[in-house]
Amino acid sequence: MNVYDTANRLASEIKQSEEYVNYKMAKEALNLNHELKEKMQKFEKLRYEVQLEMMQTGKNNEEKYKEMQNEYAELVQNEEAKRFFDAETKFNILIADVNKIIGEAIRDVME
Repeated sequence: MNVYDTANRLASEIKQSEEYVNYKMAKEALNLNHELKEKMQKFEKLRYEVQLEMMQTGKNNEEKYKEMQNEYAELVQNEEAKRFFDAETKFNILIADVNKIIGEAIRDVME
């Protein structure tokens, strides 16, 4: 069997997975709500800044981290945003698991 055929089949199966379909639907629903979409974009920007600073300095900017937590707490009060976050998390877990499986299969040549 050709590895590229297998990879293409895996890509197709991921796009048919419940995790992908739910995430895509949640994202599309979010895009229809302009106000919520803007709030989510603001939150994502803040989350990125917090993560970047943590990676660069090894510590959290407490003020930004608290602001991010507050933004998240406010967003999850909205059912649509909560559904998006849940779907995003489940999809990210799926992709991380697939990456882990592939990584373990080739670990012996990567070390």
